[in-house]
Amino acid sequence: MPFYLTRFSYTPETWARLIQKPEDRRAAAQQYIESVGGKLHGFWYAFGDHDAYNLWEAPDNVSMAAVAVAISAGGALSSLQTTPLLTVEETMAALEKARSIKYKPPGS
Repeated sequence: MPFYLTRFSYTPETWARLIQKPEDRRAAAQQYIESVGGKLHGFWYAFGDHDAYNLWEAPDNVSMAAVAVAISAGGALSSLQTTPLLTVEETMAALEKARSIKYKPPGS
């Protein structure tokens, strides 16, 4: 199954609710991804550009997109970005395939 990295930030209102009633959101995240046949591999909070990061495994892009859309629609986040991750083997296959593409830069 493909892996995905999500980066997200909470709204100020969500942080205020979490301060009033602290909650470990890992169980919720696990439930969301398992509902589409996936797995949560990690959940980290951070400070900087994003408030938190998740590492997920999902059966396909549609399943991961469904989880991301459902979470985003909940209104607790100010941003959510999902990055599909490639294995080294997938990258090597892409590099092999790239050799056969006859790319020409614009204007050449």
